[in-house]
Amino acid sequence: MNDQPNNPLHGVTLARMVEDLSDYYGWEELGRLIPVRCFTFEPSVSSSLKFLRKTPWAREKVEALYVHTLRLTR
Repeated sequence: MNDQPNNPLHGVTLARMVEDLSDYYGWEELGRLIPVRCFTFEPSVSSSLKFLRKTPWAREKVEALYVHTLRLTR
């Protein structure tokens, strides 16, 4: 197993990131921070995961916001 002690995303699933971000910011604010339809129109974790798994640039934005949010809350 490859240990990655300096990688804050190691072991964190995309579903967990979306759930944590939506809990922390709320869907409305999350949609403002990352303006994609899955966050702004009838948002849900399920629809977000479908979109993010197919859209690398949006997933990168979610990952970056998640890392930024981790730093704010520590």
